[in-house]
Amino acid sequence: MPLVNVIRGDRIDSAPINVRTPFIRVPMWLALTWWTLKALVRLVVVAVRFWYVTTPAVFFTWLYLRWDWLGPVGFLALVAVVATGWAFGHRPSFLRFGWWPVLACYRRMAYRRKWMAAMVTAKLAVSFDRHTVLPVLKRVRCGGGVDVVAVRMVTGQIPDDFAKVAERLAHTFGVRQVKAVPGGRPDVVLLHLFRGDPLAKLVRPVPVPAVPEFTALPVGRREDGDGYELRLFGTQVLVVGATGSGKGSVIWSVVRSLAAGVASGLVQIWGLDPKGGMELGMGAPMFTRFACKDYTAMCELIEEAAAVAKDRASKLYGRTRQHTPTPDEPLIVLVIDELANLTAYLTDRQLKDRIKAALSILLSQGRAVGVHVVAAIQDPRKEVLPFRDLFPTRIGLRLAEAAQVDLVLGDGMRDRGALCDRIPQSLPGVGFVAIDGDPTPMRVRFSYLSDDEIRDMAHTYGRLRVIDGEFLDGAA
Repeated sequence: MPLVNVIRGDRIDSAPINVRTPFIRVPMWLALTWWTLKALVRLVVVAVRFWYVTTPAVFFTWLYLRWDWLGPVGFLALVAVVATGWAFGHRPSFLRFGWWPVLACYRRMAYRRKWMAAMVTAKLAVSFDRHTVLPVLKRVRCGGGVDVVAVRMVTGQIPDDFAKVAERLAHTFGVRQVKAVPGGRPDVVLLHLFRGDPLAKLVRPVPVPAVPEFTALPVGRREDGDGYELRLFGTQVLVVGATGSGKGSVIWSVVRSLAAGVASGLVQIWGLDPKGGMELGMGAPMFTRFACKDYTAMCELIEEAAAVAKDRASKLYGRTRQHTPTPDEPLIVLVIDELANLTAYLTDRQLKDRIKAALSILLSQGRAVGVHVVAAIQDPRKEVLPFRDLFPTRIGLRLAEAAQVDLVLGDGMRDRGALCDRIPQSLPGVGFVAIDGDPTPMRVRFSYLSDDEIRDMAHTYGRLRVIDGEFLDGAA
């Protein structure tokens, strides 16, 4: 048995083998019968394999023979009328069960025409036992701006093999980006081929939820056009991006999704803006505690949050593994606009060491007891942010260098499609979200809040009590 039989994939060529076969004389009638049966079997196989071509051809031929040209033309007119009424009457079901399946059949044929060239030039074809074996294109599913192609890999291949050549595949198939993710089976990889870009348009602020859902905070839109919901429970969030990349969009989107909880007392947001309040100042009433000028007050605020985390941990010991927010013990979210000013650029060494010690406690112990950190920073280097690995959720906006992508999001994330260094300056708020345990980064655009919208939100939901360590009138 040839060894190629045990290798998954499509065989596209074989080396000639010199084998002598015996010469046997057969009657002409037997040869003609054999060739006829062989041709009929092949015709049936082709008809079944390409049913989406043969079935309509047979059907329209029958209509023509039965009613002449009136049959095919009338049927097409009836289909057009029904489809138009369906599309206007219930567009979601029309797209799901009508338009997308038809488009998927067409796209599958288009991809098959380029499949061999794409696999060979991207070095995904495997030579084995004098044969060249290709990954198998199984099926295509279309959606809004994205095609999902299921591929059965050749034996020995892994999804990362496709992720490393995603850019080559994108150019070959003429799409904006290709992302490779594991399929439902060990031998299947899903190629997401993104055609349009739903994130090219500005994302307006989503309505404020009446009760915050801490496992799914609405903060923006995903690259497939659906809304994106950020999980806050059980995690800490790090936002990294160059100047003008939209870090403020991430912060204010999270704050807005928690606004109703702030008004009801279920959530307390503590804000630190070491840049003197330039970013967070206009929404200061949203923060129960706010510090922007006094570094000592900032240090004390972080230490207070760490003390709350340790106190809650002692109370919850042996009772539960996840704190449940209540008005008496609310969820605390510590928002820090420019973390490097506290961990690297601060000249007071003693104060800096205190801040690092308190932050280490918060990041390692706070997420289970309802004390979370949402921190933004420009420089992701280890010497600037020594506890970068303590953030399970990382958001990479526009970055200056390709090497920074893996530094921020984790090893191999750029190969898997997180092209943070290629986000244009014209798309602030666009970034990639990486979560510990999930090998696939998600491209997202966070909502943009104007200055007036931030002020209105702060006026409606704000409960500011302490600023730079000083209680406001009547807040003590």
